[in-house]
Amino acid sequence: MPVDPQIQMLLNLRAALPPLHTLSVADARAQFAARDFPGLRKPEVASIVNRDMQGPAGSLPLRIYTPLGEGPFPLMVFFHGSGFVVCSLDTHDGMCRNLCAGTGCVVVSVDYRLAPDAKFPAAPDDCLAATRWAAMNAAALGADPGRIFVAGDSAGGNLAAVTALRVRDEGGPRLIGQLLIYPVTEYYDPGTPSMIENAEGYGLTRDGMIWFWNHYLADPAHGANPLASPLRAADLSGLPPALVVTAEYDPLRDEGEYYAERLLQAGVSTELKRWGGMNHGFFFWPGVVDRAGDAMDEACAWVRSVLEH
Repeated sequence: MPVDPQIQMLLNLRAALPPLHTLSVADARAQFAARDFPGLRKPEVASIVNRDMQGPAGSLPLRIYTPLGEGPFPLMVFFHGSGFVVCSLDTHDGMCRNLCAGTGCVVVSVDYRLAPDAKFPAAPDDCLAATRWAAMNAAALGADPGRIFVAGDSAGGNLAAVTALRVRDEGGPRLIGQLLIYPVTEYYDPGTPSMIENAEGYGLTRDGMIWFWNHYLADPAHGANPLASPLRAADLSGLPPALVVTAEYDPLRDEGEYYAERLLQAGVSTELKRWGGMNHGFFFWPGVVDRAGDAMDEACAWVRSVLEH
């Protein structure tokens, strides 16, 4: 289908900004930090608390969202998108509010270390540590350590998938689901058809992904490591149920869908949903883009359905 008119409006506004791959890291971070729009849906939650944990390389900031109602609640450990380089707890505050209110989960948003200051595998190491911390401290958070999801968008979807692989192979904690929102699952070279079809004009570009990967990896050879490119993992069996969300006009569309196919082939309960007319990043826009709100609601309904089984 054509690009959604509400998405096109946002793309037209973005066209005035310099392309990501032409920016310094500091300027790119500033550009993402300034992203906002009147009318974004920011539902009420019971509390939002900032705190720190001891991570693999020092203090690791977290933001904890508690839903309305009475616990113990399910627990969702959330990794924000970033291309591994930009974004923060603040850029994803609205997304976490929607996930908390829509799923009834305590959401622990993780401010993992960013590249190029800390290159691969710093981010996945932080995310694994944060997931284990959340499980160990679930009771104090008003959450149930037996009902843990990992979730993330874009690079955060990569980190959620990688964390699911690592807890399977490295001693837990047990997860009951993984929500992968237009995830990065594969190194950009040689690339997928959607990386070429949607290379430019839809927000995230192929050049932007190359910029991200070049900052994230100390050596291009690391792109073959399954902890960087989970699509390259030899075995995807034994992983928790997954919802993989993709967007029609996204360079990352195919690698997300390939990952969903491999999960299914490995016997993992998996749902794949491609949103027509949408682009990379559309989960930011409930309240501004109608179908973004629909997609967020559908993802939250999937989480609730997993909890009911």
